[in-house]
Order: sequence, then C-alpha cells, then structure tokens
Amino acid sequence: MMHLLDIILHLDVHVAEWIQMFGPWIYVLMFLVIFAETGLVVTPFLPGDSLLFALGAFTVIDGGLDLWTLLISLSIAGILGDTVNYHIGKYLGHKVFERESRFFKREYLVQTQMFYEKWGAFAIVAARFAPIVRTFAPFVAGVGKMNYRKFFTYNVVGGLVWVFTFILAGHFFGNMPAVKRNFHIVIFGVIGVSLIPIIWPWIASKMNKKPSVSN
Repeated sequence: MMHLLDIILHLDVHVAEWIQMFGPWIYVLMFLVIFAETGLVVTPFLPGDSLLFALGAFTVIDGGLDLWTLLISLSIAGILGDTVNYHIGKYLGHKVFERESRFFKREYLVQTQMFYEKWGAFAIVAARFAPIVRTFAPFVAGVGKMNYRKFFTYNVVGGLVWVFTFILAGHFFGNMPAVKRNFHIVIFGVIGVSLIPIIWPWIASKMNKKPSVSN
C-alpha cells in the first residue's frame, strides 16, 4: 500500500520511468490500468484522475507520449471498463456482497447508492469524477438492471469527458514551472477536488439534520 501511495504522489517520476522501461508498450499498460480502475470492482484503489493528468503532462515533452493516442485509447479503456463492470453487476452483483471482504465493502456500495440518489441516471457521467464511486457506479447500475441503452449512452459521454478533461488539463498545465515544482501538491489537489462529489452529500445530510427537541 505504501508503494502505491508513493506512485500516486510521485506520478511524474514514475511515468517517466515507465516510458523509458516499456517504450511504446506504455500505451498498453496505461490502457490496462484505466480499464481495471473502471471495470473491476476489486481495483478501486488504482489511480485514475491523477494518472490521466500526469500522462497529459508528458505529451508536451520531447520523447514523451502522443496526445491523440492517449485520448483515443484511454477513452476506449474507460468505456469498455464500465461496460464490463455493468455486466458483472448484472449477472453476479447480488452474490458479490453476500460476504463482505477486503475489496467488496458495503460502505462502497452505500456511497454509490447515495450518489445515485443525488444524480439519478446522470450518475454514470458524474461518477467518472469521483474515486471509488467511479468503480462501483456501473456495477450498481448492472445490479439495478438499468436500461442498457441509457447506460451505454451515459457511459460513452462520461468516458470521453473524463479522459479528455484530465489529459488535456495535464497537456496544457502539467508543465507549467509552478506545477512541475509542486507536482505532488497538484496531485493532492486533483484527488481532493475529485472527492468532493462523494463527501458533499454526507456533509449536506449532516447540515440538514435538525437536532431533536426533548420534551
């Protein structure tokens, strides 16, 4: 877990190492990471927003990554991941949470259900910007047997908006001197902003809860 935290906080260093190590296979590796983060309910801990931002930053340096290859391949990975996750939820979902484990925690399911209550079907798009919920939203949609045509439409829109937003943000801002000097702080900021959709409903519910009046 500490190694994973180190990767997330120093993505600029690790992505540079991966480019040197894997060469053109880096695109395949990143495809698999984004697919797993969105498509497998056992891997909600993988980096998503922060990784896309870091990859975008490497599209404007010599010997770096190709912008359009990333945009297209990782959009496909995100869309395909949600599609697989939906079908896992549809056919296996009710069995998965019968026994809580290290990965299948009911609190994740409850968080996602609260997210659906706030956003409705648009949760498939909005969840793209919320860690953990992003992984469980298509799964819950499958469990609830959401109309597949509606799900797929939101899936495609959400996947494209998510990938393009963070990769292009990294492309245009990731190599600014202030960002490069404080990259780990920027990554914290990206993660913090992406957690707002998860935390806000809980905060709002606490704020709206009136204290009981004793007789």
